Amino acid sequence: MTTPADTTTPAGTKTSADTTASAPDEPARPAPSGASGALLRAATRHSGVRCLALGLATTAATAAGLLLPAALGRALDLLLTDPGGTRATRWVLWCTGLVLLLAVLDVCETVLGGTTNARATAWLRERLTGHVLAVGPRAVSRFGSGELVARLVGNAAQAGTAPAAFAALLAAIAAPAGAVVALGLIDPWLAAVFLGGAPLLTLLLRTFARDSSQCVARYQVVQGRLAGALSEAIGGFRTIAAGGTADKEVARILRPLPELSREGHRMWQVQGRAAAQAVAVAPLLQLGVLAVAGVLLVHHRLSVGDLLAASRYAVLASGVGVLVGQLSGLVRARAAAGRLGEVLDEPAIAYGTRRLPSGQGKLELRGVIARRGARTVLNGVDLVVPGGTTLAVVGRSGAGKSVLAALAGRLADPDGGDVLLDGVPLRELDPEELRRAVGYAFERPALLGGSIEGTIGFGVTSPPVPRVREAARTACADTFVRRLPEGYATACADAPLSGGERQRLGLARAFAHDGRLLILDDALSSLDTVTEHHITQALFHHSAPGSRLIVAHRVSTAARADAVAWLDGGRVRALGSHAQLWRIPAYRAVFGDAEPTLDDDTEHEAGDSERAGGTS
Repeated sequence: MTTPADTTTPAGTKTSADTTASAPDEPARPAPSGASGALLRAATRHSGVRCLALGLATTAATAAGLLLPAALGRALDLLLTDPGGTRATRWVLWCTGLVLLLAVLDVCETVLGGTTNARATAWLRERLTGHVLAVGPRAVSRFGSGELVARLVGNAAQAGTAPAAFAALLAAIAAPAGAVVALGLIDPWLAAVFLGGAPLLTLLLRTFARDSSQCVARYQVVQGRLAGALSEAIGGFRTIAAGGTADKEVARILRPLPELSREGHRMWQVQGRAAAQAVAVAPLLQLGVLAVAGVLLVHHRLSVGDLLAASRYAVLASGVGVLVGQLSGLVRARAAAGRLGEVLDEPAIAYGTRRLPSGQGKLELRGVIARRGARTVLNGVDLVVPGGTTLAVVGRSGAGKSVLAALAGRLADPDGGDVLLDGVPLRELDPEELRRAVGYAFERPALLGGSIEGTIGFGVTSPPVPRVREAARTACADTFVRRLPEGYATACADAPLSGGERQRLGLARAFAHDGRLLILDDALSSLDTVTEHHITQALFHHSAPGSRLIVAHRVSTAARADAVAWLDGGRVRALGSHAQLWRIPAYRAVFGDAEPTLDDDTEHEAGDSERAGGTS
């Protein structure tokens, strides 16, 4: 049995290392702010302890930073009035202690911020990966593999900075607010002067947050398109090399770069404009505070130390540059979380809790409708595969054979109708029960599981070693596996395998898991004639009890099946034995009018080169 990782996309196109998938036609739009906010809150709760510790550290640092100007002012006054006194010495020591405390707290903030970011990022990636696998092939069809990787790697890392950025933002807000309060405690006029210009600073920050959010969202969308194009090129590198189109592909991949550059420049322009405006406004406020403080000093309402403290608090209160930086980080994290939220909004496949009754794998399709975009691939298909029998599905390219195979084992859900296994709708089955009951083999299987033995035994339950060896022999894979450097323990990445050998390993994986329904989606296409003969002999005559659904392109495969379902125009055009259907010219045309040979001893030689020229 195999997993959805090996299957076709919902559009019915095979995944392959030598084919390129088209990127989604419609660029992803940022998710609603509510969705991104909920995701960031969940990430913050996951790192709750670290966020709390980081919040305490930033709060303590803010408090120490607010106390330091007052302590410096008091120490200065005492040094001027009583230079050698113990009180002056004590206040100098207090100032030294506050400086050291700020240094320690800065180290703590750095460590806690880094670990919080890492933990939140790991949680987001784990959640996104699990959800993508739960959604299945529909996720790749919706976003494209490159776009998904970009969101999983880049956007998750950006969104993972949100908890730490939020804690830092609170501290960045608390510092100016505390500084204004401190100015008021020194003298109410100082706070009043500063508050007179505060609305302008607030307007600057609000404008920056709005403009920055739009720029970041557009930048991340373009990043995703570039990643998608790169992923396509990597997947189709052999086609590119064979066509000699490397230079054209480089140009195609990098085509979004000018747009990416424009959006990046816009982000810097927005941030630079906000910083410049803040630089223009903040000094004016500071000068206003100092001017009033100077007047109060002349009138003996303030001391020299108070003047020093007021100057430091004016700087802290107008610290818009710090706020701009923190807001910028939070805006990027929120935009990235919105892109993650788009993926999480795709509904996962829902399962039931029912178990299968005893049976031999009777498969029923009742009024099944399957659409891919605006196209109806299957339209009202009714089909029954009696338990213990083999049904071959044939048809021209695009007839919907692979879509039907995906629906039969619930790698995709129909848009209408029901699919039942031994009388139970697949939607109502427990997921492990379903995957134990249905085995799959694909045209281009993914070799998962680490070693050769692991990839043959890959599934919900791992079969015993003797069963793995037996399945490899049935799939004619045992001989070449034993020739590998470490035999069955050879890592898949280190095994130099041909397309036919990979296909035999995929067949062995399907044979190794005892189920009641075996689905072969063009899983014999890369085999030589003799190997196909041996495997089909075992498949049809010596395999475990249960039903089999085979997407067939060869005459010899269809001829061995108990019945053949001929798909044409989204419907089952005819159902019967291969010999019966062969009398129909249009049916023969599906195989290129190959001559049928039904004798078991020679049938593997007939029609070997007569297969349909394509896949569904």
